[in-house]
Amino acid sequence: MLLAEVDTLVDDMARWVEDAPNWPRARTCRALVKQLNQRIHSLRARVDAPLVVATLGGTGTGKSTLINALVGCEVVRVGRARPTTTKPTLVCHTGISPKILGIDPDLVEVVHRDTPTLSNLVLIDCPDPDTTESVDNVSSNLARLRAILPYCDAILVTATQQKYRSARVGDELHAAASGARLVFVQTHADTDHDVRDDWKRVLGGRYTTGELFFVDSLRALADAQANRDPRGEFGNLVDLLTRQLAGAAVGRMRRANFVDLVDQTLSICSDQVEAGVRPVGQLRDAIQQHRARLGAQLASSMRDELLTSRRQWENRLLGRIAARWGFSPFALVIRCFQGLGSLISGAMLWRARTPAQVALLGIVQGARSWRQYVGQRKVESAAGRAVAGCWDQTELRSASIVLGGYANEIGLDKELASLAVISVEANEAGAFFVETMATAIESLTDRLAQRHGRWPVRLRYEILLGAMLGFLLYRVGKNFFYDSWWIENPVSPFGVEFYITAAFWLTLWCVVLLWGFTWRLRRGLRQEINQLANDWNNPSSAAGIFTKLEKECKAIEQFQFTLAKIKKRVDLLRQQLARQDEPFGHLR
Repeated sequence: MLLAEVDTLVDDMARWVEDAPNWPRARTCRALVKQLNQRIHSLRARVDAPLVVATLGGTGTGKSTLINALVGCEVVRVGRARPTTTKPTLVCHTGISPKILGIDPDLVEVVHRDTPTLSNLVLIDCPDPDTTESVDNVSSNLARLRAILPYCDAILVTATQQKYRSARVGDELHAAASGARLVFVQTHADTDHDVRDDWKRVLGGRYTTGELFFVDSLRALADAQANRDPRGEFGNLVDLLTRQLAGAAVGRMRRANFVDLVDQTLSICSDQVEAGVRPVGQLRDAIQQHRARLGAQLASSMRDELLTSRRQWENRLLGRIAARWGFSPFALVIRCFQGLGSLISGAMLWRARTPAQVALLGIVQGARSWRQYVGQRKVESAAGRAVAGCWDQTELRSASIVLGGYANEIGLDKELASLAVISVEANEAGAFFVETMATAIESLTDRLAQRHGRWPVRLRYEILLGAMLGFLLYRVGKNFFYDSWWIENPVSPFGVEFYITAAFWLTLWCVVLLWGFTWRLRRGLRQEINQLANDWNNPSSAAGIFTKLEKECKAIEQFQFTLAKIKKRVDLLRQQLARQDEPFGHLR
């Protein structure tokens, strides 16, 4: 299960960098992952190769002597006072070559020995890192050391009582520790005191040390030359390198090394991303602030346009309510009020006697129809006028300058915040808002027509109008049927003056009821328009603006989120693999 999990990391990281946004820090992460893939190819190339173990330690710490003791014979020169290893020496079994291990043959001197220890083990005696040579010189020993260590599965870190605190060695060890298991060995057990406890405390901040060994390499070499089995802690060291790291253990170690490399790469990527993600958040906040301001301007402009055209909306509402009510008395009053102009024009046309009068009435009716058409078009174009009136070039240019500064700080393309791009986005956002507003207004009128056309509201006005009609009919009926001929002293029926007076009061009563009803509609319409404007007074009203910049910000945030997910998987995997290599040390 662990092996399958390790193998999927490569594909997951490849997809992660393939989907990376056009951001300088993401490009850095892509380059780091590319370097990691090269290390992966190196690991795969030597999947069946023997275990490669290198030595790393300061001058005089007994690296070469330890190599000779492990091989069982003198294969490299030794010295205590000054460096004797001037070029990496690769000690291996016959039939093994540097190319098999992925190592450039020009970097090393090769020594073949057919000893049991080298059956599944390759040893590299590395130059001393505490040299004064410059790493910029590709032919220097330090450059060779750094070129060799990435191909090693494990590193024998040697130290003495005097050299275990060497800062130069510590720096080189820290650079090489990712991608390799560590075995810490204190040498010169014949002359030095055991300082492993203090050495462990020194290493504890950066490394898990595993088992530390305290060996006498000279005595171990003498035992090997005398055909005696390794003993003491040197015997435990040989057992670790030859028996415990045999077979499947080598593959497991290499996978653990690979996970360490992945963790190191992801840690560097995390540092890169986290250092640059704060301005991205600032850009997102700036986008929201500008959208909020544009949305507030749009909501205010939209409210003004709707309130300016509220008479047309009232007429539309009255028409819908009258259509819902059918031909009830108050519905007929509403219809007469809406068609009052047509009724007057019809009456005037009925009384027209000459062609000139008919032509004049035609002109008047045409002008009236034209005003109605213009008013209807004004209502329908209210959203367009609101958008055109609030998002001018000055406002968009100001947003372009501010957001362009943030984009430049992040490293994004400033063209994404250019005035041309933002203007196009504003036009598209305005067109979308017009469509949304039309739907919202249509829903508003339907809602108001349903609310004010309910039976409780309708009955109130129908009863009030019916009471007036009933009272007038009662007066006329009583006068005609009872007062004029039924009683003993009949009175004459009402004359024209009564009917004129009755028509006046009936008309006045209808006007009062109509005024009360339209006032109710007007108040409800104003409340709905204000509520609608409040709903629009948020950044979502201008959501279509700055979309290209926001898309890049979201891509960066998704890039960081995916990185965190992969990093969490790697941390868990490292913990699981660390339980299987407790004798070894590794970078924390």
